[in-house]
Amino acid sequence: MEHIEQLKALGLFDARVPRYTSYPTAAVFTPQVDGAFQDRALGALDPRDPVSVYVHIPFCERLCWFCACHTQGTQTLGPVESYLESIEAELALLKERLPAGVRMGRLHWGGGTPTILPPPLIHRLAAAIRAVFPPTETCEFSVEIDPTMVDRAKITALAAEGMNRASIGIQDFNDEVQQAIGRMQPFDVTRACVEDLRAAGVASLNTDLVYGLPHQTEARITDTVEKVLTFAPDRVALFGYAHVPWASKRQKLIDEAALPGDLARYRLAELAAGMFGAAGLDRIGIDHFARPGDDLAQAAASGTLRRNFQGYTVDSCATLIGIGASSISRYPEGYVQNATATAAYKQRIAAGTLAGARGYALAEEDKLRARAIECLMCDFGLDLAVLEAEMGAQARSLAPELAKMAEAFAPFVTFDGTEIRIAPKGQALTRLIAATLDQHVPDGVRYSRAS
Repeated sequence: MEHIEQLKALGLFDARVPRYTSYPTAAVFTPQVDGAFQDRALGALDPRDPVSVYVHIPFCERLCWFCACHTQGTQTLGPVESYLESIEAELALLKERLPAGVRMGRLHWGGGTPTILPPPLIHRLAAAIRAVFPPTETCEFSVEIDPTMVDRAKITALAAEGMNRASIGIQDFNDEVQQAIGRMQPFDVTRACVEDLRAAGVASLNTDLVYGLPHQTEARITDTVEKVLTFAPDRVALFGYAHVPWASKRQKLIDEAALPGDLARYRLAELAAGMFGAAGLDRIGIDHFARPGDDLAQAAASGTLRRNFQGYTVDSCATLIGIGASSISRYPEGYVQNATATAAYKQRIAAGTLAGARGYALAEEDKLRARAIECLMCDFGLDLAVLEAEMGAQARSLAPELAKMAEAFAPFVTFDGTEIRIAPKGQALTRLIAATLDQHVPDGVRYSRAS
């Protein structure tokens, strides 16, 4: 209990900080970095280096109340088909600007609900992407799966197009919790989805859980984790629920009085993490778990783990090209986000312009701090000598800040003048610790809680 009081004193239960899936965060993007920047960045790509591709499908048949993603509801396929036409048009615009020979090393379909697409549209979208970004021989294709919005035909179509990693959203299996977040998803339906994915030959299965949900208890999260373990997932993401009703209006439907308190929320996370560890999964970063043979676990062990907008990854591509409304691209020169609203995105594409609406151009100092923050988030520490070999002599300029960091977060952080480490009992503070290196904290921005 003593270390929990220390964590509390250091701000774990009070602070609101970024998740650092990018640095700087999207909160500092500006309209001055737009499609023109995107145009130049695309033209400057080296065709010898594979790129990652992310495609955003912003449609759901139901809008889960806990979700803060850019999505919209639809009960018909009309808006989806119209949106797919815009995706195809955006791909054509990208092809005009890409150097010849660029290939795709990673592909991810996110949402929204990508599995809202019926098999004909799955094949159509996959073909359109391949026509612009031919995959490498080792290309990983992952898709976010809603078990209540998928069937064997859709899974077969995705597998035929090369899907080799599926990410299943679960959150919690308790009925009262599901009702409180507007997402009814029976265990039997989810199990059938897993069986269909395995039967289709999908090599890797991820499951996403959320702690800190309304009416969630230790008994209920224990039951959920036990059920998830029967799926033998290769990876698990255990996210803390981010209650941000000022940013996601649908979260106003959630009863705040039913949310677990600070200590209860912390215990839910620790209980679930302990169960995954006892089941033989390695803890990866602040909120992931993986079987020892999984490449995510191998990357964590070898120091090659990375972090991007999808969370922890083994993706080593320097460029991520986001396609669709609200998608964010990461280039060596900086970030560009497509117009967020679907209508605004479609208007830009229809006008024959790239969809980039806001972004950020990276200075050398930003690149250094981005890598240092990534090291803290992935490895719970960093070695200035290693960082210097990667980023140049400027890495040593961080030494005074690391010394202050160790002092501020003692006894959980130590610094010997070259290497800084976060102790296991202090790893819940990692986002707070990383935030001390953040030079871009805009006034008035409210992030999710650190715990």
